[in-house]
Amino acid sequence: MKRVAARISGTSEKSFGMYQKASAARHAGRDLVHLELGRPHADTPVPIKEATIEALRRGEVHYSDLRGLPVLRDALAAKLSQRNGIPATPDSVLVTCGLTHASFAAFMAVLDPDDEVILLEPYYPQHLGKIELAGAKAVFAPLDASDDFTLRPDLIEPHLTARTRMIVLVNPVNPTGRVYTKAELQGLADLAIRHDLLVFSDEVYEDIVYDGVTHHSIAALPGMAERTISAFAFTKSYAMDGWRLGYLHAPDWVMAGLLKITANDVTHVNTFIQYGALAAINGDREILDRLIADDKARRDLVVSRLNQMPGVRCALPHGSIYAFPDISAFGIGAQEMADRILEEAGVVVEAGTFYGASGEGHLRVCFGSEGIERISEGMDRLQSFFNALWQEGKS
Repeated sequence: MKRVAARISGTSEKSFGMYQKASAARHAGRDLVHLELGRPHADTPVPIKEATIEALRRGEVHYSDLRGLPVLRDALAAKLSQRNGIPATPDSVLVTCGLTHASFAAFMAVLDPDDEVILLEPYYPQHLGKIELAGAKAVFAPLDASDDFTLRPDLIEPHLTARTRMIVLVNPVNPTGRVYTKAELQGLADLAIRHDLLVFSDEVYEDIVYDGVTHHSIAALPGMAERTISAFAFTKSYAMDGWRLGYLHAPDWVMAGLLKITANDVTHVNTFIQYGALAAINGDREILDRLIADDKARRDLVVSRLNQMPGVRCALPHGSIYAFPDISAFGIGAQEMADRILEEAGVVVEAGTFYGASGEGHLRVCFGSEGIERISEGMDRLQSFFNALWQEGKS
């Protein structure tokens, strides 16, 4: 019988949004400025590469610990305890193939069919697919654009039911660029404790914060370490997206379940690249600071230029590599606007509705994926596009 499993045929179709459209044959050979894909533009820092090459030369090419190299987990536990305030030990840390793998393992380990999982909208679409693969149901809790997408328990609690098992948190936020305050996180923590819920906390952008803003981990709050799975990666902070390397922290009661998933799907993460991760964690902070400073320069350029365009308003993101400009003044749907920008301006941005209905009236502009010269070119093209569109609306 030729059929795929119901968990494949009966779940949401995987989409790569505007990246997929920009890759279509009709755009082959076009000079496109790519501001849609959330990938770092920088090369992986040299000390990380050198540590990995040395590990290869040393013969670190065989099977290793299923949880991750003990020396790496020691370093990660120290980092989580000191920088994130999470009470971590090496045994509470699991090295994964990126944060994508960490989230897949977490959802598979703790979710049962018909469990419900709250996604805060605008949400990160990758989480939706994995929740559904685990057999659970995603329930969307829209945040309020007019309130700067503030994390408010009163917008979440009405969506809870007897079947709600987990809330998924992304902080700093993809796509809005928000960095939740400690007070906002405490409100969510109180809600989770009151309703006995788990939290999956995606903190892939933890290092990429600006203007003196502090990133807080929800698992560091009282009563949250035992009900939170916190996931991190080297992807964005250290420009290691192609390395596929991340890690998570989880309470003891869930770790055996996580290992049952990861030991079956990957056995363990590639051995020698873990020495590159060790070099990143133990390396000179100046390298990380330099990468973040480059992101900030691109952010400042993008936000400044967007706010000079007629009909466009853009709040200043304090974290991540995304701006989330409001284009509602044009009365054109976000997806139609993104399509027109691709066709007419040769710039690829993502529609806000790719992240749920509450993203309507917005675009997501990634300022981390191109060099500053190409970003400036993209802003020039957008300026011309919005100038013409504004004049068209007035005529």
